[in-house]
Order: sequence, then structure tokens, then C-alpha cells
Amino acid sequence: MSVQAEPIQISKNGKTVAVVMSYENYLAVEEIKAAHLQHCFEQAQSDIVNGQTIDGEVFMQDLLAGKHDKK
Repeated sequence: MSVQAEPIQISKNGKTVAVVMSYENYLAVEEIKAAHLQHCFEQAQSDIVNGQTIDGEVFMQDLLAGKHDKK
């Protein structure tokens, strides 16, 4: 039995509602997500050690004001 290489999109009324992929592809995606999360955690630890932090209240105010929006 061969494995489907590409994900399969399932549509309802012309709108994609689900995607089915092989288990091997799923594991690869999960591995990439775990590596990204590890990188983010290590960067956060480095920021803390180097004093690159801001107060939570200030961050929330800036966030609500749009100062962290991607441009």
C-alpha cells in the first residue's frame, strides 16, 4: 500500500472544512512545532537572563494600542 504524499482537503459547500494527511506527515509537522516551541522557550530564557523583559501591564496596554501589530 502506498502512502498519500499530499494532504487531502475535504470541502463542504465549496469551503474547506478538514484536511487529512498521512501519519508520517503529521509526525513531521508535530516535530517542527516542537522544535519551534523549544526555540521560543530558549529565546525567552535568554531574554530573561539579559533583562530584555517588560512589565505585563505595560505590554497589555501596548498590545491593545496596536504597538505589537505586524506591519
